[in-house]
Amino acid sequence: MSKEIKVALLALVAIVALYFGFTFLKGSNLFSSSRTFHAKYDNVDGLALGNPVILNGVRVGQVREMHLVPEEGNRVRVQFELNKDIVVGDSTVASLSGTLLGSKTITLFMGKNSKIYDGGEELKSYTVASITDAFQAKALPVLGTVDSTLIKVNSFLTKDARVSLQATLLNAQGSTEALKNLLIMNQRNINQITTNMAELTRSLNVTERKFDRLATNLAQITDTLKNAPLSQTVRKMNATVTEAQATMASLNQSLTSTKGSLGKLINDDSLYTNLNASAASTDALLVDFKANPKRYVNFSLISFGGKDKAKKEVTKKPNGEIETEQKVKSDSPQTMAPVDSVIAPVK
Repeated sequence: MSKEIKVALLALVAIVALYFGFTFLKGSNLFSSSRTFHAKYDNVDGLALGNPVILNGVRVGQVREMHLVPEEGNRVRVQFELNKDIVVGDSTVASLSGTLLGSKTITLFMGKNSKIYDGGEELKSYTVASITDAFQAKALPVLGTVDSTLIKVNSFLTKDARVSLQATLLNAQGSTEALKNLLIMNQRNINQITTNMAELTRSLNVTERKFDRLATNLAQITDTLKNAPLSQTVRKMNATVTEAQATMASLNQSLTSTKGSLGKLINDDSLYTNLNASAASTDALLVDFKANPKRYVNFSLISFGGKDKAKKEVTKKPNGEIETEQKVKSDSPQTMAPVDSVIAPVK
């Protein structure tokens, strides 16, 4: 065999290998039996050739071609191949959905088919809004607002405004430095304040324990009072108060009534009148007695002899009659006759 024939065969083998390799890199499997279907979408951004076709989380095919259809408003016709054992019908839906990374896949949803497809048919299409699309839909208006806000801020920050802002920042920096120096100078006072606060906290803890004990004692006193027979004591006090009230009422009635002795003494003024008259008579008698004592007192003789002696006493009665009385006294030396005196009022 000549060299020319060998070179030609080698080139032919290289071309065939290149074709199969390119086809394999595109995702097509030339040695497997498959069927081709297609679906149409409005936008296939993120979908690439060779992206998988998923059924219940399992890869059952891949995307082969994508073409624009101008007569249908520039919709995109996506052609994909499925394994031969996958049953596809008129109820199958090819849903285009995206992932968090931006890539998209075609997911098949099976239903109850009334007609089974053999290959080449168009499947129902559905596009699921991805998180990226929703974020873009929400973020684009916000970005426009932020852009306009930044433009307004830039127009506001003129040269004078920037100078004033720089001066304000410098003043704030100076105030920070002054505050730092003040803190350094008063570090000892701050430490003393911290120490005082710690001591105050300890004192408060001790006081809290005392209050706890006081609360415990009050609780014990309350429990003791709760368990004490206060109701019986209160009933006894009520009975005692009732008896005292009855006694006071009886005493008040006795004092106000004129039937009893005490009521008569308090309410009847005859005793007062009689006592007043007696006091007046006694006063007159004492005055007369001081003025004329001989009218009321008579003295008798005292005898120390052994014989009995007779004594005659003359008494003048209030009505003016004179009465004579004879008395005998013993003459014994051991007997002393008493001094008899008769007091009688003289009119």
